[in-house]
Amino acid sequence: MTNPVANVVFDPDMLRRFDVNGPRYTSYPTADRFVEAFGADAYTAWLGKRNIGGVKKQLSLYFHIPFCNTICYYCGCSKIITKDHSRSAKYLEYLDKEMALTKSFMEEGDNEVAQLHWGGGSPTFLNDEEIARLMGSIKKHFKLIDDGEYSIEIDPRKVSRATVEMLGRLGFNRMSIGVQDLDEDVQKAVNRIQSEDETRMVMEAARDNGFKSISVDLIYGLPKQSLSTVNRTLDRVLAMSPDRLSIYNYAHLPSLFKPQRRILQEDLPTADQRMQILALAIRRLTEAGYVFIGMDHFAKPDDELAVAQRQGRLHRNFQGYSTHADCDLLAFGATSIGKVGPTYSQNVKTIEEYYDRLDHNLLPVFRGIELNADDLVRRSIIQSLMCHFELSIESIEIAHLLDFKTYFAQELEDLREHEKAGLLRIDDKWITVLPAGRMLVRAISMVFDRYLRADRQRTRYSKVI
Repeated sequence: MTNPVANVVFDPDMLRRFDVNGPRYTSYPTADRFVEAFGADAYTAWLGKRNIGGVKKQLSLYFHIPFCNTICYYCGCSKIITKDHSRSAKYLEYLDKEMALTKSFMEEGDNEVAQLHWGGGSPTFLNDEEIARLMGSIKKHFKLIDDGEYSIEIDPRKVSRATVEMLGRLGFNRMSIGVQDLDEDVQKAVNRIQSEDETRMVMEAARDNGFKSISVDLIYGLPKQSLSTVNRTLDRVLAMSPDRLSIYNYAHLPSLFKPQRRILQEDLPTADQRMQILALAIRRLTEAGYVFIGMDHFAKPDDELAVAQRQGRLHRNFQGYSTHADCDLLAFGATSIGKVGPTYSQNVKTIEEYYDRLDHNLLPVFRGIELNADDLVRRSIIQSLMCHFELSIESIEIAHLLDFKTYFAQELEDLREHEKAGLLRIDDKWITVLPAGRMLVRAISMVFDRYLRADRQRTRYSKVI
């Protein structure tokens, strides 16, 4: 069956009807379902039996760099605002400790890395010497293969052409550039002043130094945004021709994220204005030739994500969409989340706890989960829908030894409403998300989330009693 990935249909009325707040499914079960009963001991046990059966799996590595020079008011990430590089120097020491301790629980020679990502915070808070130092530590403990994917998140306000050149020499070949919006009034409202020239310089330097993929992150729903301002930002960004674009929805949650309290409610676009902005962005990107990958991601047709999607190899993990479904993910640094075998694990959330655990020669894992058979089949289903907009019922039955129509009888019944609305098609062999449903693939996937279903049942029961 041909995998339809090229088109996306935007229907604001349909979005209003079906789009609800829910997980982004960078994992299933989601991180809020992790339990503290799964700690460092459980994690180290799985590290030691990672390659049971003689099949040597390559690794993906993630490093969380929590530092930023200044606060962006919209940000909900885990970060530390500082200008003190003695703090980052200490953090790099402990990242090296964590790598060494992690490797001590793994088989000898189990160190081959196909994918690397530095996220934050802002990795480019680190100065050139610190960046080189961390990459040196990584290469001391792990072997980066020649044709791997090695990416870093970039804040163009803090990066020179010389730094980009150095990143290329160190082995980075992909980057994600935070832009959010190029309108000056919007930038002032979120405390992130970033010129178009700064952004363009970084992209040009990346191309000059062999970077294979350049991604730009935008946000819609920010204060002071309008259709005209976003249209001008899209004009300017598309002129730079990034390989990928991500357009995230700003979630205004000032009760959870204190910096957002500096954003005035009256400056935010209305719900209808947000819909119009999203519709504009989708139209502009598809007219420019970008392929809708899923959720809020777009890529040029020859980008590796678009190619992987056409070939059925696309995967989703904590960094978003990926081409490496077969890699275990080792995550380093405070708050970072990894995946080994049928498990997920998360490190402690504060830098003080992180240091304390490692000072006592303990891995800083504080919670996680080992997936059961039901989790594994539902993860496969959600991955397939999120990455490929279709699901082979027969493949699920063969891989997980179940009768799909019996096991998921309630889910299939719930999906009939989506089918009647023209969002998907269900037959004996396939569940196919139609173009009208692709913007709602998260809501469709939520139907298969057993944890959300249990939450709803508990809520209904509590109302009855």
